[in-house]
Amino acid sequence: MSDNSRVVYSTGVGRIKEGKKAETSAVATDGVIRIRRESKGRGGKVVSVVEGVPPEQQKAIGTLLKSSCATGGAMKSGAIEIQGDHRETIKAQLEKKGFSVKFSGG
Repeated sequence: MSDNSRVVYSTGVGRIKEGKKAETSAVATDGVIRIRRESKGRGGKVVSVVEGVPPEQQKAIGTLLKSSCATGGAMKSGAIEIQGDHRETIKAQLEKKGFSVKFSGG
């Protein structure tokens, strides 16, 4: 077979589709970290969502924010979620680290 050929149909597995391109985990940012309060789909519980943190620093920043707010949190799809409404504390900690921070949302 030549280099340009590919399997289009096989009786063993049916039609073979091209695999989807893997999305990059890096979120395009403008250098500003945005903090928003979110409660939708959480049974009325509130979380503070931090977006725009550079991927190589997310784990360290997440740990710092969870300890400074004395609460739990998680990392989901490039965003750091901190349980509770701790936007002011988070903003102070991130500005102390030298980041540019804005509140987003209503």
